[in-house]
Amino acid sequence: MLVPNRFSKAVEQVRASGRWVLDLTASNPTRVGIEGNETAILDALTNRKVLDYDPDPKGLITARRAVTDYYSERGELVDCESLVLTSGTSEGYSYIFRLLANPGDEVLVPKPSYPLFEFLAELEDTQLVPYALIYDHGWQIDFPSIERAISERTRALVLVNPNNPTGSYVNPEERHMINRLCAEHGFALVVDEVFLDYSHEPSRHVSFAVNHQALTFTLSGLSKIAALPQMKMAWIAVSGPQSPVRQALERLEIIADTYLSVSAPVQLAAGVLLEQRRSMQPRIMERVEANLKQLDRELGQQHSCVRLLVSGGWYAVVRVPVTRSDEDLVVELVRECSVAVHPGHFYDFPEDGFLVLSLITPEQEFREGVERLFGFLM
Repeated sequence: MLVPNRFSKAVEQVRASGRWVLDLTASNPTRVGIEGNETAILDALTNRKVLDYDPDPKGLITARRAVTDYYSERGELVDCESLVLTSGTSEGYSYIFRLLANPGDEVLVPKPSYPLFEFLAELEDTQLVPYALIYDHGWQIDFPSIERAISERTRALVLVNPNNPTGSYVNPEERHMINRLCAEHGFALVVDEVFLDYSHEPSRHVSFAVNHQALTFTLSGLSKIAALPQMKMAWIAVSGPQSPVRQALERLEIIADTYLSVSAPVQLAAGVLLEQRRSMQPRIMERVEANLKQLDRELGQQHSCVRLLVSGGWYAVVRVPVTRSDEDLVVELVRECSVAVHPGHFYDFPEDGFLVLSLITPEQEFREGVERLFGFLM
């Protein structure tokens, strides 16, 4: 039987008592006061062409061209015929796991990282094998842990670029080493790039959608790029050596044709919806930068906690003294201070002493929340 965890139950109980919970776990950009162009979005969804049903397994060509235009603006050449549209990146993972793995086959996944993988893999009868990200003046991929994890049943390695919640990008040296491993052992690369555009650094990070050294499936979508999670459209970009790419696309097209999941209105509106990134991303980054500065100001007034380096995305990881389990800490924090933050174990941190905060929380709420958080910890 499914039951709420202790943290969720504590939040529900505090809210039921009539107290306002300062939510530093916000992940839905439509609920944090950052709004897109309402008129443009609604107008784009009233196209009369939606009255005609003309499905394409890969997705409508106009929608796929809108995606290639997005990459072209980044300076990356992606062929629209290498794209397969899905209703979301979760469905994209499902397609890829079905394509690459038989029941019991293995996929290597990073830890810490987003906890969604476990549920997706279980639905596809795929086994997840973790490899480690380690922190030493910044996050790094632990390649010895990958080597230990590889077996004859390994079918793919998952990267999250930048990682959620660590905010760490795959650097060029790591990219080279990952490609070499894929070539040596014959498995594919699956790269989640939903936060790719949210870099905190001036340098541009090259998408894996133009990775040609190994068979690569790159996932992204409207949810984060345009801050429109309710507009269910994402994509898989397939790149790599010509022959494996061709075979993968042929099989992906069959899988996609079985579901035809992306709605026509969203596909027809894809160009306008992707355009929302031009206004949404700067506003989100302004919020993220303001909250990071506030977090650092609060951290500067005490000596027991430290923020780990973050290069991209909209989360921050704070290392705190281990006086109790992270779960006990966040439950007490909700009950005593009406502040909600995520414990590190939600993201598979290997030990206690880590909290994850959302940087898209409204600024006033974030400021008061971190003040209460560090006041509680002191």
